Amino acid sequence: MNLIAPLLSQAGIVADQTFSSKKKLLEHAADLFERLIGLKRQEVFDSLFERERLGSTALGYGVAIPHGRIKSLKEAAGAFYRLRPPLEFDSPDGLPIDLCFILLVPQNANELHLQILGELAQMLGDAGMRERLLAAEPAELHKLLTTWTP
Repeated sequence: MNLIAPLLSQAGIVADQTFSSKKKLLEHAADLFERLIGLKRQEVFDSLFERERLGSTALGYGVAIPHGRIKSLKEAAGAFYRLRPPLEFDSPDGLPIDLCFILLVPQNANELHLQILGELAQMLGDAGMRERLLAAEPAELHKLLTTWTP
């Protein structure tokens, strides 16, 4: 099992949604985490938005991993977005993103945070995995993400 599987429920996957801006995507994610695990929408949005202000969390190749620390969170949580059409995200390669994993971690989860980010970067850095995620039916996305092995 990978580190991502326990973070991601089927309800935490949003497929083929359109967003007009990075801010709109982060607002949607804040609403999603509020519905899924009861976090305060504003706390989630502020954490994600502040991290983006420090520098884009886009990795290139159409991938971004926005992440934030949440004081009230006890365990890491995630959501996955497949965007249609791709969204401008200030990527280092200049390409818009179409795959986005949003990660929230507890305020003091330093080592775990880095391990999860590393695994996400490895998973989404794999060209074959990106192709499978882009081609999959929405119902298949959860299985692809949670059964991937590093």
